[in-house]
Amino acid sequence: MSKRVRIPSGQTEPQRANRSRAVAELLPAIGGAAFRKFGFVQSSIVSRWVEIVGERFAAVSAPESIRFPQGKKQDGVLTLVVAGAHAPMMQHIAPELVERVNRFFGYAAVARVAIRQGEPPAKVARRSAPVAAPMPVEMGRSLRGIADPELKAVLESLAAGVAASSGLPRIG
Repeated sequence: MSKRVRIPSGQTEPQRANRSRAVAELLPAIGGAAFRKFGFVQSSIVSRWVEIVGERFAAVSAPESIRFPQGKKQDGVLTLVVAGAHAPMMQHIAPELVERVNRFFGYAAVARVAIRQGEPPAKVARRSAPVAAPMPVEMGRSLRGIADPELKAVLESLAAGVAASSGLPRIG
């Protein structure tokens, strides 16, 4: 037999700590901890680092993480891995790097740059894409309004692949 606890009127019963909770309620805390621990960097900043900072600086540096203050998505700290002797040069141009990264994101995502000396990851040489059949004219017209060159190239490749295929895809 359990005892009942009487609560004076006007007070609410405290929420139980061991209550059952929805998975959606638990996931933000789990995912947030993992992202904070490993310093999640948006994949586009890594893949487009050369466009953001230019060939010269991208050859000696790579973004490692962006850490934001608790509960915010702006005024973060961008951590760069920079090859040894290039660190003083990168520290000197840090305000320009902040400006370029913020221009890339479209808002004040980064407030400062932290530099860690080390070897940036080796750039993987991309294989040239196989030459596909020419894209139909009607598909090309619909892609003219796309401003992002990377997205446009991917969609053109997809359209060329669709045009080159015949019949239904084989699953097997």
